Amino acid sequence: MAEQRGEERDTEGAREGARDAGEPRRRSARPEEAYAWEELVAAARRTVADGLVVGTSGNVSVRVGDTVLVTPSGVPYDRLTPDDVTGVGLDGRQVLGTLAPTSELPMHLAVYRTTGARAVVHTHAVHATAVSTLVSELPLIHYMAAALGGPVRVASYATYGTDELAENMLRALAGRSGCLLQNHGTVTHGTTLAQAYDRTAQLEWMCRLWLTAASVPGQTPSLLSREQLTEVEERLRGYGQRG
Repeated sequence: MAEQRGEERDTEGAREGARDAGEPRRRSARPEEAYAWEELVAAARRTVADGLVVGTSGNVSVRVGDTVLVTPSGVPYDRLTPDDVTGVGLDGRQVLGTLAPTSELPMHLAVYRTTGARAVVHTHAVHATAVSTLVSELPLIHYMAAALGGPVRVASYATYGTDELAENMLRALAGRSGCLLQNHGTVTHGTTLAQAYDRTAQLEWMCRLWLTAASVPGQTPSLLSREQLTEVEERLRGYGQRG
């Protein structure tokens, strides 16, 4: 009987070994990654609370070293726990967790590979998405466009989750920290998750402002000139508290 149990343990060990050989080894989250995951989940839940996404649409990511923590695909944000931490390398290979990363991973990785961003927020915000179907660039309705690097462009439509969409997004993001995705939503990035989120909220607000002003019958909204926007960009460099 003891010999039989020993054989069973050997068989189970062989199965585990084969399983390990066939699957990538994934490490445990480091303390800084666990902390960043908590912030990421809180931001993802906030996108729902603020009406920027519905259900599991949209996604959030944060870069910690060479690891990108990202919301998993198809999991309601209120169900995410510390054990659900999901992370990939800059090459897209999963290194943390067992849940599949968001289908929009190509967009997130494209931003990290080409900019100094440390966080990316993607939403399906209603007003921003509506604007993406009407224009190729958000009209200069407000000077806060300067906070995103200039006039906000609209990336040409491509199927979600594709390299084509990521490429279109990068063209629209050139020199910018945010853009619209045609018939899809928004993408913003920042040096912190808080900054990326604030830019998302600001972009949605500007889109709502333009739609509201443009909907008044018989009236045409006044727009800022590029020169006026440039002046604001200069002033924003010294905005906020120093030291």
